[in-house]
Amino acid sequence: MRLLVVTFACIILAATEAGASVYKGKVKDAKTGEELIGATIFIKEYPNIGSTTGLDGSFIIDNVPENKNITIVCSYISYKTSEKVVKASSNELILFNLDSDTQVLKDVTVIAHNPGRTEAGARGIEKQAMNVVNVMSAKAIELSPDITVANVIQRMSGVTIERNSSGEGQYAILRGMDKRYNYTLINGVKIPSPDNKNRFVPLDIFPSEMLDRLEVTKSLTANMEGDGIGGAVNLIMKDAPTERQLTANLSTGYNAMYFGRDFQSFNYGAIQKQSPYEAMGKPEDYKVTMNDFTTSNLHMKWKKPMPDITGGFSYGDRFFENKLGVMLAASYLNTYRGKESQIYYQPGTTHNGIEDRNYSSQQTRIGAHAKFDYHINPNHKLTWYNGYMDMREAEVRDGEDEKERAIRMKWNRQYIINSTLKGEHLFLEDGVLKLNWSAVVSKAFSETPDNAEIYMLGSHIQTSGAAIRRWEHNSDKDKAGYIDLSYKLKLDNGSAFDFSAGGMYRDKKRDSFFNEYTFDSATGSKDPQYINQDWYNFDEIQFTPRKYGNIGDPLNYDATERIGAGYGMAKYTWNKWEFIGGVRVEHTDQGYVLKFARDVDPEGNQKYTDVLPSFHAKYNVHKNANLRFSYARSINRPSFFEIVPYSIINEDYKEKGNPDLKHTVADNIDLRYEFFPKSSEQFMVGLFYKKLNDPIEYGLLNEGQDTYYKPMNFGDATNLGVEIDIMKYFNWFGVKANYTYTHSEVTTDKRTMNGSEVTSVKQSRPLFGQAAHVANLSLLFKETKYQWEGQLAFSYTGKRLSDISNWYNDDIWEAGYSQLDASVEKSFKNGISIFAKASNLLDIPLLRFIQNGPHTDSVESERHDGNVIERKEWHGQSFMLGIRFKL
Repeated sequence: MRLLVVTFACIILAATEAGASVYKGKVKDAKTGEELIGATIFIKEYPNIGSTTGLDGSFIIDNVPENKNITIVCSYISYKTSEKVVKASSNELILFNLDSDTQVLKDVTVIAHNPGRTEAGARGIEKQAMNVVNVMSAKAIELSPDITVANVIQRMSGVTIERNSSGEGQYAILRGMDKRYNYTLINGVKIPSPDNKNRFVPLDIFPSEMLDRLEVTKSLTANMEGDGIGGAVNLIMKDAPTERQLTANLSTGYNAMYFGRDFQSFNYGAIQKQSPYEAMGKPEDYKVTMNDFTTSNLHMKWKKPMPDITGGFSYGDRFFENKLGVMLAASYLNTYRGKESQIYYQPGTTHNGIEDRNYSSQQTRIGAHAKFDYHINPNHKLTWYNGYMDMREAEVRDGEDEKERAIRMKWNRQYIINSTLKGEHLFLEDGVLKLNWSAVVSKAFSETPDNAEIYMLGSHIQTSGAAIRRWEHNSDKDKAGYIDLSYKLKLDNGSAFDFSAGGMYRDKKRDSFFNEYTFDSATGSKDPQYINQDWYNFDEIQFTPRKYGNIGDPLNYDATERIGAGYGMAKYTWNKWEFIGGVRVEHTDQGYVLKFARDVDPEGNQKYTDVLPSFHAKYNVHKNANLRFSYARSINRPSFFEIVPYSIINEDYKEKGNPDLKHTVADNIDLRYEFFPKSSEQFMVGLFYKKLNDPIEYGLLNEGQDTYYKPMNFGDATNLGVEIDIMKYFNWFGVKANYTYTHSEVTTDKRTMNGSEVTSVKQSRPLFGQAAHVANLSLLFKETKYQWEGQLAFSYTGKRLSDISNWYNDDIWEAGYSQLDASVEKSFKNGISIFAKASNLLDIPLLRFIQNGPHTDSVESERHDGNVIERKEWHGQSFMLGIRFKL
């Protein structure tokens, strides 16, 4: 019977195949040769039979009746539709070379295709770039499991991320260099930071869906700002299309951490935005009573959080005979995240057993931008960009050990506003003389009003020092201008010179405010969530403020920074060679004035001028392959906060400023071979070397009985490594993989015990935040017939130095960390698609430890491989389901 069934099935299958044909082909851009992914293919005579091109631009159409010749139609957005008549049962590969659907206006030709949005276009930018650049396209960002730029960027070669207290990615670390060593651009223009301490920009404030592409530049040319030893991150925001475009998406999700525990929240809507000192008009006698405070914001709730909500909208079109392009985009994200920590041991602090900390964080992000371009005529174009990014976070940290408990209720808001007007002008015949200029106005703002922390002994409120409430806010305002002039000289032998020169000037003003109050309490015992006690919630505690708060702290300051720069650069192109040489000069004038000087110099200033040469060479080894060499000198300036002589009690350690901090100067060398077998594929291997003079790092410094976390110049350092980047696509399957090995070394003085005496010894170690091994592997899937696509993404960051101690072998390290994420999307012909994203599927705990050594021999704490565990942290898995519409 079984044999009969099998035989019958084979006959049916053979009959089916005998009556149907299979056609195979590929779709490319006629001009660039890049494979086009997602082009629509169908049979004109049988409209219901069709396919779409896969990850390598290929397609397969099966089950086509073979009784006659057919017409295959190929269409793709921003390209002209093409048709081909194919003979019945033809076995030849069908090739479509699509022409770009350019629109010729009265005076202007507008190119319809933005190459950076596609994978092939991103590879083209990398191939044509003057220096070492990695690019992630809008398509890759869309398919990524990540929803913020900070998480997306970790998929790129040589990039790791530093996470915030809720476990979300926040800052980029390029090639093992701390976040301070790179800077952030929007559309090629530097933006200020809302961070209350530093100049680096938190990338989690940017929703990833607002980008056309993400660029990471790893070697600087003379026309780029010089304070990027690690590199520069450039966010290219969505640009105006050549035809009407409308997109919208909506999704919801949940964090698995809250399947097992409640989300803690407080009444942050009742927070007083101004401190009592500000509300009273900043009088000389700023004595306070409890009437100057509210306790309504201290009311806490324990319950399951609402589901996450994210949504986005964009609209693009052209007007006035297509001369005016408009792109409007908005994004909203409301997510609930958290962290669970176990603190085992911290140098210089005391714990009564293991301290358990639970973090509950609600993050709300609002993003909006408007981008306009106006083509006056073929030689003159204006662009005006306006962006607004806003992030608000309400976080509860509840920590408890065997004797003590501390509850912190913190609300923070950060926003960045940027307005940039650009002009592009061509002069002389064929536009050989070019003038580009930009005028930029930006503001970054951060506020943390009424950051409250309550201290308990067991179930009792502490009598003395029962609570601290702190107000902080700062703003960073930039006004900047850029100008670039270039001239192209073509020679008779086919070679060409490009000469360029330009400059920039930035006037930055920053202000910082700090006000803190300490409270005592006579309220007795008991703990919230329990009945029949003296109090049931934190807003019922009877606090008594100490008469005068802390307003004399050096964190109250005004700072300025004026940077002027000029450069000259020449590019020579001949045959297979391209050479670029240039020099940039930057002058820095950075200073501060303390509003309340106390036992310190009320003013401080640093002035210095840096000459930054650079040289780049590119050789076309063979078809679609380049060999690159780059050299550039770059710098890193201290942050405003770092050179102010402040002292503050922070989350884990006391922090202190360093007015004597020097800026860093580095020489950077890159060598890279890159091969692009197909337009969307690549193989890259690169070597890099950096020599740093006076790198700035944070370390734990003992002063008397206190341990301070302080920025210092520990000594010169080297940083070298290798990067490997591979992308390979087949019809339905693709692989993206990259690996970076980094070795850095700095030798510094350390303290050690020699009997009963403290002596000094030398110790070599890696740079702060640097991981020796970083790897990413993504498997991509695309089923063209039924329009399914997905991604499985794995990332690994090796052991890295987390905090530096001034004691020998007492540094704090972060163990190797792995993460697995996934996404899947199903598209429909009406422009609607549904998608799902999952992140941190493995939920591997982050582990910090102190290496076993003489300084930890007597420490009684849990150990890992003989090392003293400092802490463990879990962040939970996150899941999201959504719908997207494109027109």
